[in-house]
Amino acid sequence: MNGLEDFRREYEEVLHRFRGGTMTRRDWDRWYGRRLTAVLRHVTERSPFYRRHLAGVDVGSVTPRTLHTLPFTTKEDLRREKYDVLSGSPAEASVFYETTGTTGPPTPCPRGVKDVLTSNAAVEESWRRLFRARFGDRMPVVGLMGPSELYAFGDVFGSVAAALGACHVKIWPESPRVGFRTALRLIEELGVEVVVCAPAMCLSLAKAALHHGYDPARLPIAAFLVLGEVCTPQFAANAASVWPGATVYPALYGSQEALCIATGAVTGELHLSQPNYLVELVDPDTGRLLGDTGTGELVLTMLVDGIKPLIRYRTGDLVRITPAPADAALPGPVVRVLGRVGDRIPLGSATLLPAELEATVLDGVRGCLGYQIVIDGRDGADEVTVRMDLLPQAGDPRALGEGVAARLRERAGVRARVVAEPDLDPVTATGSYVSWKAARILDNRSEADGASLAARRVAHRYAVTT
Repeated sequence: MNGLEDFRREYEEVLHRFRGGTMTRRDWDRWYGRRLTAVLRHVTERSPFYRRHLAGVDVGSVTPRTLHTLPFTTKEDLRREKYDVLSGSPAEASVFYETTGTTGPPTPCPRGVKDVLTSNAAVEESWRRLFRARFGDRMPVVGLMGPSELYAFGDVFGSVAAALGACHVKIWPESPRVGFRTALRLIEELGVEVVVCAPAMCLSLAKAALHHGYDPARLPIAAFLVLGEVCTPQFAANAASVWPGATVYPALYGSQEALCIATGAVTGELHLSQPNYLVELVDPDTGRLLGDTGTGELVLTMLVDGIKPLIRYRTGDLVRITPAPADAALPGPVVRVLGRVGDRIPLGSATLLPAELEATVLDGVRGCLGYQIVIDGRDGADEVTVRMDLLPQAGDPRALGEGVAARLRERAGVRARVVAEPDLDPVTATGSYVSWKAARILDNRSEADGASLAARRVAHRYAVTT
């Protein structure tokens, strides 16, 4: 217990200085160096996988500047090794979670006291600042629309809401005990002002509200905090257009395995939880180190010696990292999530990242309750059909379609059209359950991959009529 208390005191001091902007470069070097050594010793002593993976490495001599000489940890490693990745027994953890296993075997993701303390601290500070900016001195009622069983969503956000003194209610519409009808009733009756959910849920909830006779403009929702998939500024602006009076903010960027990597600010930016990670960017195709700013695949080394710290973990996410501006709403470098490495889409004359494709389609679009991008190959050329569920306030569908087609033609040199379709394929609402690409892209140029098939298997759960 003394070791935990010593860590807590040291961590809280660093956290206080980080939030106050008084950490110097020398302070960071000292923190990163000590924590890296502590974690490397921890994993090589306690994790069977890392004992083998880092065999022969003098962990005491590894520094943040030489970290890149160590081998990567991959998703395949985690799936293959499972419990051997852990630095201790699951019984030593505070709570056990695992990944969903939608695209491969689930991996165990227990969290110990240190893990919960350090990861939740970033979310708590994010919410504290965002709520103060949005609601002043009072706390809103928070609706949590995400899974809780074997998943950290409900525990993390429930704990953070409790720490801030905000009432929260778990109203995930996918749950058979809830559904959209009950969720909407409780939003109205309880005065829920903040909804935490995946981006796709913003649109599904609006469609459900209209189906069940609610006017989204008269419901009390003032803010959506979104996570779990790509959410471009263009998507956020459109989602806000179907929820008059509400703003879409990022909640966090993270995963079951890597915890809370970055948290959202009132500006719409995500900021790195800097005391908890060493970050690297690598070329997604070659693994070549690109540095710690710019654009590339994110590689993380966790600095907290908890139950499952990961060393040089290739997240599979393409991100852009830039220094935070002097007047940033949160401390820490800015992280922009561009999509999964495996979700890059060859289209016409270009290869587009998910964020680039979504931004191209939704730029200037308002009143859209959902969309799906259908790609066909005809006579050696790609053709795109964008299916959109449009509200009357979206304007003239023909003019909207011409704008979308022109942007896609300019971006990728492809022929495109927009089709207004009120009954979209329900797979478009699966969102973060599998992947952005599986929910948004129907690529008829090839057979459906495992992610697309997994999304189709669960699509029926997202019906808005229940």
